[in-house]
Amino acid sequence: MNYPRIIIAGVRGGSGKTTVSLSLTASLRSHCNLKVVPYKKGPDYIDAGWLSLAAKRPCYNLDPFLVAKDEVARSFVAHFEGDMAVIEGNRGLFDGMDVEGSFSTAELAKLLNAPVILVVDCTKMTRTSAAVIQGLMSFDKGLGIKGVVLNQLAGARHESIIRQSVEKYCSVAVVGAIPRLKAGEMPERHMGLTPYQEHENTTGVISFAKGLGEKYLDLTAIVAIAESAGPLTLIATTIDRDKSAASASVVRIGVFRDAAFQFYYPENFEELRRLGAEIVEIDAIDGGSLPEVDALYIGGGFPETNALKLAENTSFREHVKSAAEKGLPIYAECGGLMFLGDAIIMNGQRYPMAGVFPLVFDMKPKPQAHGYTIVDVVGENPFYPEGTVLHGHEFHYSSVVEIRDPEGYRLAFSMKRGKGIGEQADGICYKNVLATYTHVHALGTPGWARGLIDKAKEYKEKNDKIHA
Repeated sequence: MNYPRIIIAGVRGGSGKTTVSLSLTASLRSHCNLKVVPYKKGPDYIDAGWLSLAAKRPCYNLDPFLVAKDEVARSFVAHFEGDMAVIEGNRGLFDGMDVEGSFSTAELAKLLNAPVILVVDCTKMTRTSAAVIQGLMSFDKGLGIKGVVLNQLAGARHESIIRQSVEKYCSVAVVGAIPRLKAGEMPERHMGLTPYQEHENTTGVISFAKGLGEKYLDLTAIVAIAESAGPLTLIATTIDRDKSAASASVVRIGVFRDAAFQFYYPENFEELRRLGAEIVEIDAIDGGSLPEVDALYIGGGFPETNALKLAENTSFREHVKSAAEKGLPIYAECGGLMFLGDAIIMNGQRYPMAGVFPLVFDMKPKPQAHGYTIVDVVGENPFYPEGTVLHGHEFHYSSVVEIRDPEGYRLAFSMKRGKGIGEQADGICYKNVLATYTHVHALGTPGWARGLIDKAKEYKEKNDKIHA
């Protein structure tokens, strides 16, 4: 099977990759009637959410740091159900974790033998744009840069000079030219876009993006580039996606899904279901109490922007704390960690949370941690064997400013890379609860789903005996 595919890459972070990826996905689906399969390179949740919304199907993350390279290729093939894949890169094309550019967008492009469309922010540049493009094209001969999108153009004259320069000096086609957008036309916040769950007019954003693609991108040329992709260099055996092949549901796992908690990889849900979980979605903002579940999975998000609503839902917070005291297995990441603490302080105002952990979090104006993590599991915890090494990532504006009483609590993770909760430690535990700043991907951390399922089964069996 051929897999028409392109990678949208940038000269640097903030060059316009997301705008182009979103516009391309929306316009190909609507204008060209193509079933676009979206992917996001890197650990990002927000861009992936918007791409999913534009494509009207899940967006899967391809990250060779979080997930082994052969698993990345298998995941790409397994989730390709459509006409064409649009893969949004991250950072600059060659940016990675070291001088070799390990885990960069360029390395992913070579792994998947995918042609690259380069997005160039042309702000305050004309002929130099061609020099930048030529330099990137010659930097790694094993990479195929097949098209260029000029972004942030000041006007027709600006565009004309750059087009002519690229045509004269670079052997690559200009497949798009986007003018400078007015402030506020794309919903940016923090390091990327506002999560679509918090945006008041998602239909308007997608419609605007579609219009950009139809007007400023050469869709025919881009589709032709995608269809020119050669065979995958790494033969990837597909993952069995047949839901009938999944285990029969044996446990119910509750997942917080609302405006405050929305950062989840779809692969994580797939793995839980494959191992026998029924996923029960829970609204922590408006829900009155927990439904009957055998475990909780609380992902990240922005609980701080919903702090007042979460604080006002007193009965729900108390129910979560009571369940934790009774031994309900709970796995929480980042925003989930903050919710399980005593309180969140924002703009000097203190908002009470569930109080499972004696931690108070203060929101800062700048990121307190941002990047990949490497974690050693060094202490007893409900889900991972000691000695396990986790590859994850963290991104948070909060920091722990108060620890009320550490008695009865323990930190199970030692940070080889990253900051965690503090003093190079992460993964706070209490009874069957583990909460951490580190996010993990199920395909790169197979023990995660198995550990959660096993603990849920144990809890269910214990409850069944009590009520027998």
